[in-house]
Amino acid sequence: MRIGFVTCVELGRACIDEALDCGGTFELLVTLRDDLAVDKSGRVHLDEIAASQDTPLVKVRNINDPEAVDAIRSADLDWLFIVGWSQIAGPDVLSATRRGVLGMHPTLLPQGRGRASIPWAILKGLRETGVTLFKLDEGVDTGPILEQRHLAIEARETATSLYRKVSDAHVALMREVWPRLLDDSITPRPQDDSSASTWPGRRPEDGQFSFAESTTDEVDRLVRALTHPYPGASVRIDDRVFRVWRGEPSEDVDDPRTFPTKDGHYRLLETDPQLPINGA
Repeated sequence: MRIGFVTCVELGRACIDEALDCGGTFELLVTLRDDLAVDKSGRVHLDEIAASQDTPLVKVRNINDPEAVDAIRSADLDWLFIVGWSQIAGPDVLSATRRGVLGMHPTLLPQGRGRASIPWAILKGLRETGVTLFKLDEGVDTGPILEQRHLAIEARETATSLYRKVSDAHVALMREVWPRLLDDSITPRPQDDSSASTWPGRRPEDGQFSFAESTTDEVDRLVRALTHPYPGASVRIDDRVFRVWRGEPSEDVDDPRTFPTKDGHYRLLETDPQLPINGA
């Protein structure tokens, strides 16, 4: 099997490393040009790993540009992985390999197609989520499934801890599936569209809340869902806006960091800027 990989972030690099640790090789690596997304969180460069493996490395502006498609076709690939890449692969990319293009999505597809998968899993109060390896098609997360990894969501899971679990699951899937790709023993299965759901993208204003208009559980879920590496929830207190990274339900009404909600109280434990001790 001839396999290529497209990524520009640490998560994708971790998957590449796992495949190499399994004794694998890549026929092509594709990443962003050095001058693009220089401030992107988790941005990595593949020059060193490409050189050490004597693997061709192509740097592109967009995965759908003619030079990117030509490089993929010229590599004569069976499979192409695209992981941690924000651009949607178009028809030319999807048809540029013999067997298809593979992606990973941080839900148990067909549940949770779309965006903001980690925040939504917490906001919806799910007890379980996962990561799905699937074959990309022209829909949004609609292609056939190769394999899935299930992940339990703890009662007070945060975006930080769930993001870590999801990242580890990407690597574990790579380890599990790589030998099956090589010996062609894995068969993609169609998604069950009758049980599909689509989660929308989230805007900065979706992270704003009011203690007076929210229940304690609503505040708690929002704070846990939007903490690092996401932008954080925000609340206005006495004409000042605070970014909230951590908090908890509390009945300690004497603590100046505790505020009444519609049905209880919530204590702010970590904010930006730091919440003054008098609660102002």
